[in-house]
Amino acid sequence: MGREMSNLNPNRETRIPVPTVFSVPSPSPSQFHSPSPANSIPMTPKSPFITRVMTPLASPMKKAMANMQGYLEFTKLNPHDEWLPITESRNGNAFYAAFHTLSSGIGVQALVLPLAFTALGWVWGIMSLSVVFVWQMYTLWLLIQLHESSSGTRYSRYLWLSMAAFGEKLGKLMTLLPTIYLSSGTCITLIMIGGATMKLLFNIIYGNTWEKNNETPLSMIEWYLVFTCLAVVLTQLPNLNSIAGVSLIGAIASVSYCTVIWVVSVVEGRPTGVSYEKPDEVSQVARVCDVLNSLGIVAFAFRGHNLVLEIQGTMPSNPKQPSRIPMWKGVKYSYFIIAMCLFPLAIGGYWVYGNMMPTTGGLLNALYKYHGRSTSRAILGLTSALVIINSLTSFQIYAMPVFDNLELRYVTKTNGPCPWWVRAGSRVFFGALAFFVAVALPFLPSLAGLIGGIALPMTLAYPCFMWIVIKKPNVYSKMWWLNWILGCLGMILSILLVLGAIWTIVTRGIEVHFFNPK
Repeated sequence: MGREMSNLNPNRETRIPVPTVFSVPSPSPSQFHSPSPANSIPMTPKSPFITRVMTPLASPMKKAMANMQGYLEFTKLNPHDEWLPITESRNGNAFYAAFHTLSSGIGVQALVLPLAFTALGWVWGIMSLSVVFVWQMYTLWLLIQLHESSSGTRYSRYLWLSMAAFGEKLGKLMTLLPTIYLSSGTCITLIMIGGATMKLLFNIIYGNTWEKNNETPLSMIEWYLVFTCLAVVLTQLPNLNSIAGVSLIGAIASVSYCTVIWVVSVVEGRPTGVSYEKPDEVSQVARVCDVLNSLGIVAFAFRGHNLVLEIQGTMPSNPKQPSRIPMWKGVKYSYFIIAMCLFPLAIGGYWVYGNMMPTTGGLLNALYKYHGRSTSRAILGLTSALVIINSLTSFQIYAMPVFDNLELRYVTKTNGPCPWWVRAGSRVFFGALAFFVAVALPFLPSLAGLIGGIALPMTLAYPCFMWIVIKKPNVYSKMWWLNWILGCLGMILSILLVLGAIWTIVTRGIEVHFFNPK
């Protein structure tokens, strides 16, 4: 009786459990494998008084507190994350994810898909396109599932997930170069494409009137500069969520110009002399290399895996509604639209132009070359304007990981957020550097097959190996076999593509001209 009364003594100190909240590991790769503080500190035992007086009315409050604790565990950011452009705003949703995925997933690289069919043919071309589409959708699902661990750790960068799975040194070795190429290399390519398309649009609008008036149009370098200035102005938007509206505009532009190009090409009809036969005088080695390059074109058409973790990192997450649910929903809808664009683009484009497909520029150049006089100038101008808009918006998404990495170095050294002038200056610096490389190395797109083969494992192989290392499926289970087979096939395909690209460069050569874009 005395013990019971002592338990009811209001003056006695009662130990009430305090929810344990742990923070996301520091961006330092060495902390990825360290145990969570929440697992190393024992919880304070519950008070008998609290247990006895708990009433049905208190149960909802207890449940709400538990949910709040779980929410904090999944959403509490590392201070560095709160200051970086990818993760400083985590109010994204499935619509934002769909906008970003569409704008970055459909690009001018899709316009060369009919060129792959010239070496693969109808049957193997359609089969390759279908297999790669399903394959990369599966690896996208793997990355979305791996974004956050069961302990609440979120890997909002592809490089961080790679280092968590393969170790700091090996993870950097495997993914650092492909990540840099897919981000900064794509931005450089977009400057070239955007500047050249601006010049094309200028010629469509004004025709040859500038020659009659003895006016001098802008050179290609100046068009590159115009595009870069416009892109740098848009880069001043602070973070990935803030460019959701820009991505929506880019998504509409990309879907529109893909649809307009293949529809106009099919309506205008096939030009005279179209053939689908492979030339007989080509050697077997050259034919094999052409097939490998074509497979590389098909695989590289589905890019954007290096951005999926970053896009998912902009979403809130809690145990009841983890970020993988809205992210997968947005990806599913966006890739359904991507498939509705790319498959007609490849099949319709090959049907119209066959082996007459230009080796550079893809369907856009084919449309101007074979139907430029018969097609309305308004349609041609609209198509060029849509390509420019999509290039500007895609530049923002692919440049965001570069901005994030630049600002990470600053906030790590100063332990504080970037001032506005540092953020603005770093983005202007990157734009100027990308412009310089585009002018200095205008032949860089000719190496896309080689570097694309090096970057291919990020899409088709690495996610499978990451799943095996992190999720540890049962040995010889279906998931174990599936990921090992797909991962090994992806690595083999990457090696073959690199060898084929090297052979093509050695035998056929590339036109090297420094500081002379054409």
